[in-house]
Amino acid sequence: MVTTAFAADIAAAEELIKTAPHVRTEQDLNEGYQYLAGSILATLHAAWASELASPMFITGAGPFTKQGLDNPDTLYFSAGISDDTEYVVTGQRGTTTDLSFQILAGEYTDTEVPASVAAFDDRDLVIAADGSFEIRFGPEPAAGRSNYITLAPGSSQLLVREVYSDWSEQRGIISIRRADTAGSPIPALTSRSVQHRFAAAGSALVTRIRTWLQFPQWFYLNLPVNTLTEPRLTPGGLATQYSSVGHYDLADDEALIITVPKSEAPYQGFQLGSLWYLSLDYINHQTSLTTDQAGTDPDGYIRLVVSRANPGIANWLETLGHTRGYLQFRWQRLARALTVADGPTTEIVNVADLPSTLPYFEHNQVTDAQFASRIAARQAAFATRMLG
Repeated sequence: MVTTAFAADIAAAEELIKTAPHVRTEQDLNEGYQYLAGSILATLHAAWASELASPMFITGAGPFTKQGLDNPDTLYFSAGISDDTEYVVTGQRGTTTDLSFQILAGEYTDTEVPASVAAFDDRDLVIAADGSFEIRFGPEPAAGRSNYITLAPGSSQLLVREVYSDWSEQRGIISIRRADTAGSPIPALTSRSVQHRFAAAGSALVTRIRTWLQFPQWFYLNLPVNTLTEPRLTPGGLATQYSSVGHYDLADDEALIITVPKSEAPYQGFQLGSLWYLSLDYINHQTSLTTDQAGTDPDGYIRLVVSRANPGIANWLETLGHTRGYLQFRWQRLARALTVADGPTTEIVNVADLPSTLPYFEHNQVTDAQFASRIAARQAAFATRMLG
C-alpha cells in the first residue's frame, strides 16, 4: 500500500504527542491530538499542493493547522522555490499594517533553524498608486532593477506574512508563478511520485512535531519563569521585527500583570501560547491583543493581565485553564532599534488584589456583556479575514 509508510509516521507522531514532557492533564493530551490532526492536514496539503514546476502560495499556519507559536494577527503564505529559477510574484497591497517577505535556505528541524538569506517588507518595494505590485526573484544580479531580488544559493522557500493590528482591515492579494513554465502543464502523476508525496508528508509530520517541541527549549524554557526578555531582534532573520518572550506558571488565584509602553511601531502585539508551542484559541477567546485592540492607560502604558479568573477588565488575557504557557510580544515595521525601555515588566499578584494594584483599574473595567461584545467583534473580524 502506498500509504503504509505514511500511516507508520502518523503512529510515530502520535507517540511523540503522548510522551511529550509537558503533558500532565487530559486537556494537554486532547490539545495534543488536535495539534496532530492539524499537522496531518498541513503536511498532506503541502506535499500534494507543492509543485516546483508550477508553484503556488499555500497557507503555512492557520487556526486549524497551527505550528511554531503562530501569530493570531498574521496570515502566513509559503511557496517552494529553487535558486536557479526566476519567479514572478504579483499582488495587491491590502490595508493591513505590514507585508513582509523572507527567503529561507533549508527547513526547520529539531536540530537546526534554516538560514534566512533575505528579509524585507513592502517599504523596500515600488508599489503603484492603486496598490498593485510585481516582484521578481531570480538567480541574476539585481543590478539596480527595482523589485528584483537575487536568490542566494540554497534558497528553498519564499515566505510571506501579512500582519493585522486592526482585524477589520482588508487583506491583500498575492500570487506566484515561474517565469519559464507559466502556461505549461505540470508533470503527470506516476506511481513513484505518489509514493514520494506520501513519504514526504509523513517525514514532514514527524519533523514538525519534533521541531516545535524542541524550539521552546532553546528560546523560552531556560528563562526565569513569569518574566519577559527585553526586546531583541527575532531569531530567524526577520529584518524589522523585535520580540520579547517568556513563559508563565500561575496558580488559579494568581495574575501576571504585564506593563509595556505603547510603541510608535505600527504593529505591537502580544499573545499567549500553549506548551505545544501553539497559539491558544484566539477567535472565540481573548488570548492575544494588539495596540489597536488593547486599552492604553492615560500615562501611555498598556497593562495586560494574564489569569485564569476573569478580573473584569478590558485587557484580560484568558489562559483557558492552562496554568503554564508561553508569553510573546512582537513589534514590526520598526524604524529604529528597540531598547530595554521599550520592553515589558511583570508582576505577580493575587487576582483579588488587582483593583488595589493596577493603576487606572476603574479606567479599564468592563462588564460581562461588554467583554462578550469584544469577543463577538473578534469572531466577526476573523470570519471576514478568512473570506477576504
